[in-house]
Amino acid sequence: MAARRLPLLAGALLTLLVALWGALGLLGLDVPLPRTSFAQQHGPLMALGFLGTLISLERAVALGRPWAYASPALAAAGGLVTAAGFTVPGRLLLTAAGGWLIAIYITVLGRRTGRDLAVQIMGAAAWYVGGMLWIGGRTVGDIVPWLAAFLILTIAGERLELARVAFLKRRTADGLVAAAALLAAGAAVSVWWSEPGWRLTGLGMVALAGWLALNDVTRRTIRGNGLPRFAAACLLAGYAWLAFAGAIWLAAGRPASTGFYDAALHAVFLGFVISMVFGHAPVILPAVLRVPLPYHPILYVPLALLHASLVVRVVGDLAGVSLARTTGGVLGEVSLLLFGVCAFAASRLARRAAPRPHGRERT
Repeated sequence: MAARRLPLLAGALLTLLVALWGALGLLGLDVPLPRTSFAQQHGPLMALGFLGTLISLERAVALGRPWAYASPALAAAGGLVTAAGFTVPGRLLLTAAGGWLIAIYITVLGRRTGRDLAVQIMGAAAWYVGGMLWIGGRTVGDIVPWLAAFLILTIAGERLELARVAFLKRRTADGLVAAAALLAAGAAVSVWWSEPGWRLTGLGMVALAGWLALNDVTRRTIRGNGLPRFAAACLLAGYAWLAFAGAIWLAAGRPASTGFYDAALHAVFLGFVISMVFGHAPVILPAVLRVPLPYHPILYVPLALLHASLVVRVVGDLAGVSLARTTGGVLGEVSLLLFGVCAFAASRLARRAAPRPHGRERT
C-alpha cells in the first residue's frame, strides 16, 4: 500500500518544484519559464497542488478507505495540469479535491465527533469554496483569505486534537473554535466587502496564534529534547509569523502596498505553514510512506535558514529594498530544498543502521 502512495507524493513534489521555479520569476530573476503558469499560478500550486495533496494524503491514510485516495489524486493531478497551463481543468480538479476532502471528514464524523474535527471541516470547506470562487472568475488575490483559512484551520484543528488528548478543558477549546469561526467569517465577508473581510480574517489569525501559543503542548515540549523540542521550535516560530501576518491584515485590510502584501502573504504560507510542515514531517512521512525519518539535529539548519530568510525578505518588503526581498526569497527556496535533502539523508542513515533480518545471506 505504501508503494501506491509514492506517485501521489511524487506529484506533490513535482508541483512544489514547479511552483518554486515560478517563484524565481516572481522575485525578478531572469529564469526561463517553460510555462507562464509556473509564475502566474504559484500561489494555488503551493497551497492546493502541493500542500493540498500532502494534507489530503495524510487524511486518506488515517481513514484507511481506498476511495479516500481520490482526494490527493485529484489534488496532485490538478497541480500538474495547472502547471502545464491548462488552468480551467486544473481549477476543476483542485476544487474537486477539496470537496472530496470534506467527504473524508464527514466519514470520520461517523466514527467520532469533536471540536477539532469541526475546525478541520471548516478548513476543507474553505478550500472548496475558494476553489469555486476561482472557477467562477475570481483572481488568486481575491481568494487568498480562503487559501489561508484552509491551511490555518487544518493545522489549528490538528493541534486542538493533540491538546484534547492532553485533557484540555472544554471551555478553553471553545476559545479556539471561536477564533476559527472568526477567521472563516472574515474569508466569507471578503467575497463582498474586501477590506472588512481581510481585517476580520487578520483578527481571527491573531486570535488563533494567541490561543495556540498559550494552550498548545509546545509550551511544555520546547523544554524537552530531540524531536519534541524540534517540533515545538517549528510550531512556536510559526505562531509568531501567523500573529505578524494577522496584524498586518487587521491593520491594513487587503494591503494596497506590494511590500505589505508580500510580507503578510509569505509570513502565513512560509513562516507559519511551511514551518508546520518541517515540524510534522518526521511524524507524518513515516506514517504515510512506511519509511523511517528519525530526528537529527541537522534538521535545525533548514529550519533556521527558513526563518532567517523570511526575516530578510520581510525587511526588504517593508523597507522597499528589492535586493533584500529577492535574497530572502531565494534563500527561502533553498531552505525547502535543503530540508528535503536533510530528511532524505536522515532516512537513509536510519535504514542502514536498522538491524538486518536473520536468514540466508544473499550471494
